[in-house]
Amino acid sequence: MDIQNKTVLVLGAWGLVGNAVTRKLIPEKPKRIIVTSLKKEEVEDEIKRLQKEFPHLPEDYFIPWWGNIFVREEFKDINRFEILEDPVKRKVLLKDIMEELTPEMLEASSIYKMLSKYKPEIIVDCINSATAIAYQDVYSTYHRISSMIEENPAKEDIIAETEKLLCTQYIPQLIRHIQILYNSMSKNDTKIYIKIGTSGTGGMGLNIPYTHSEEKPSRVLLSKSSVAGAHTLLLFLLGRTPDAAITKEIKPTAAIAWKKIAFDEIKKRGNPIKLQSVSVDEAIPLTDKLKLKPDKHFTVTDETLKSVFIDTGENGTFSRGEFETISTQGQMEYVTPEEIAEDVIFEIKGGNTGHDIINALDNATLEPTYRAGFLQHTAVEKLAQLEKIHNVQSVAFELLGPPRLSKLLHEINLIKLVTKSMANILDYTPEELSEKIFTEIKTNSKLRNEIISIGIPILLPDGKNLLRGNEIKIPPYRGRNELEITEDKIKLWANDGWVDLRVCNMEVWQDRIRAIMEEATSIPPDDTSSMHVRTKEFWNDFGEINIGKVVSWIFINEERGKRMKA
Repeated sequence: MDIQNKTVLVLGAWGLVGNAVTRKLIPEKPKRIIVTSLKKEEVEDEIKRLQKEFPHLPEDYFIPWWGNIFVREEFKDINRFEILEDPVKRKVLLKDIMEELTPEMLEASSIYKMLSKYKPEIIVDCINSATAIAYQDVYSTYHRISSMIEENPAKEDIIAETEKLLCTQYIPQLIRHIQILYNSMSKNDTKIYIKIGTSGTGGMGLNIPYTHSEEKPSRVLLSKSSVAGAHTLLLFLLGRTPDAAITKEIKPTAAIAWKKIAFDEIKKRGNPIKLQSVSVDEAIPLTDKLKLKPDKHFTVTDETLKSVFIDTGENGTFSRGEFETISTQGQMEYVTPEEIAEDVIFEIKGGNTGHDIINALDNATLEPTYRAGFLQHTAVEKLAQLEKIHNVQSVAFELLGPPRLSKLLHEINLIKLVTKSMANILDYTPEELSEKIFTEIKTNSKLRNEIISIGIPILLPDGKNLLRGNEIKIPPYRGRNELEITEDKIKLWANDGWVDLRVCNMEVWQDRIRAIMEEATSIPPDDTSSMHVRTKEFWNDFGEINIGKVVSWIFINEERGKRMKA
């Protein structure tokens, strides 16, 4: 893809890799670059440096944006721990993570609003997402709840900590992030998305010596790697989605360095480390118990820790000894941010660096085979033979899911039973179809009971009465046993997993069959090339109805569920 005159969004532009990517982009002459970071001061600092380095560019060439991309816009400038401590905000955050994604949630998200405002054709995501999510540390929250239960605290305290625990669950946060990112990019026509990922261990294995606790490797560190791996597989799926942006991920497996080398104050979480004054006489005796928080606080001086350091951006500030240790041969070693940025630019422009993880997964996974395709017809024929021998209809068991699949299969099977052929479906009025299928449901108790026994209710033609069994799959149980019934909800539930006998649904089915027949008959009879698959012959010349083929056509054409790569 040509970068020239395109709007480029660099997520995490203040960081080490984002900094290098932004600078490498400029010679490619994009129209503008959206420079983002978590904090306002970081973005402003970065843009000042860029404007000083590239004074020939217009003043509004670098556009600032700051905030947390993992939350809704109204929370983007609030520290996450402050959100968790606020009962009202915490409940909103919990719903945003755990509930089904709604248009309101999508449009309230900081990513959606940013993409809607600037509409970038290219996104380079340099945020260390795995660290941002995994270092919320679900284990610490677990220990706090366990201690509270043991100490019999107030019920309200346990509720609050449980809500925090749910808010820090890694996978739901990651899933919601990808859902919002996909929908936001699709609605705003983003063309390409490149992620700078991580292995979580700087390229080392479970024997990594650098850890965050006594266990090696720590659960928190492995959580980071787990999130990074889950993130990659979700991006792998995004890359297999036909209407999504071209998706790539470059995953450095080494330490990344460096941003600057200097002598100055050493900071932790943005604040200078203040030196404490402790004399030898203040040593504590190791007797019965060791208190992690001392009864007496030791003297904190006004002096701060100053030393020579190497700044590796968001990965940390290291001493000479620390950097020399991790970068030496046989340890993490390191890669420069400029090398990563060069790979990013080359991949955006259509080159193949060999470092795109998504492409590597595409080439390494076992795809559908010729043998399986050849045998598919044999399997279907054998199933059909056994149906005739045992006088049964093998329609749907609701073991594969989703309920919508079972609903559609049973609906087209009912239509097949009363019309006999695809061509005949259009000979009836929707009212006649509805009436004939209702008669089939009333008289064919075996089929009726099979449908409701797998959890698929049957909505009767009046739209006001429901045949159901002890279990229904739609609506799904979400902690409440009773739900209010409205016309909109009936419409939603009938669409998602109820066999719908209403006239309006018969109209939908006739439109589908009409579209299938028009698609097939539009193929010239003398066109015998490999271009077309769903020909008249594929549909048995509109004779016997193959219910699986019809539903697969619906999933491909109505739900845009076509497999992209084979």
